[in-house]
Amino acid sequence: MSVRELVVLGTASQVPTRHRNHNGYLLRWDGEGILFDPGEGTQRQMLRAGVAAHDLNRICVTHFHGDHSLGLAGVIQRINLDKVPHEVTAHYPRSGQRFFERLRYATAYRETVALTEAPVEADGPLARTPGYTLEARRLSHPVEAYGYRLVEPDGRRMLPDRLAAHGIKGPDVGRLQREGSLGGVTLAEVSEVRRGQRFAFVMDTRLCDGVYALAEGCDMLVIESTFLDEDEALAVEFGHLTAGQAARVAREAEVRHLVLTHFSQRYTDPEEFERQARAAGYEGELTVARDLDRVALPKRR
Repeated sequence: MSVRELVVLGTASQVPTRHRNHNGYLLRWDGEGILFDPGEGTQRQMLRAGVAAHDLNRICVTHFHGDHSLGLAGVIQRINLDKVPHEVTAHYPRSGQRFFERLRYATAYRETVALTEAPVEADGPLARTPGYTLEARRLSHPVEAYGYRLVEPDGRRMLPDRLAAHGIKGPDVGRLQREGSLGGVTLAEVSEVRRGQRFAFVMDTRLCDGVYALAEGCDMLVIESTFLDEDEALAVEFGHLTAGQAARVAREAEVRHLVLTHFSQRYTDPEEFERQARAAGYEGELTVARDLDRVALPKRR
């Protein structure tokens, strides 16, 4: 059975707190695992969350500030220690190549795994698989940063009543799906478009075109809300979003499930982020992320 869920490994901005680890997020997408922004302590959080190195197929780093990347060294060494049997691909801004190399080879260890470096240089697709296309969009932050988006190809949902009306059943259903028509009946006559699911990951950024492009029509948007709305001036100065800004993006982009994260240690009441997001008019599913949360993608419409 396929699983599509977000495993939250850490939710703190800049520095960890007693209750929040540095950033870290694992997206389980059917049989694959995509690790986003492994900050310091990610390897231990993986253990607590029941995530193994063998679960990782890709690592996506938005930018090279420490709270989003210091955990790379430990995660990469763990992948090699556990001799992960499949290829693991790492995506990160090309401008941070020297940081990636320093983290990859921070200490001595035995390399046993084919870790493929696939840096991001511009907006657009990064990888295409049967299950999704991975895309990147440039964000607005003091250092070069990219957000990521997964788009599942559209499929078709077979309609049993129409199949029955045309007398199509058993192996013939599969033939019709493969060949597009059967006995004068086309696939379009007995099925409807099943929209592919979409997921976006947006970290440190001011409002910009990239934020909206990543969020557009997503089933789940994981997005930073470092500041509350009363500190919007600080958010703009340091290249971040407020809870209200993130929620307005989600509302305008018609996001189905909004996950707020990357909280400044200056705030002690997580519920205030939810209140401000709702005040901004977002009416969909909303999660104010906590470490070790597991958040399922919404069911298909």
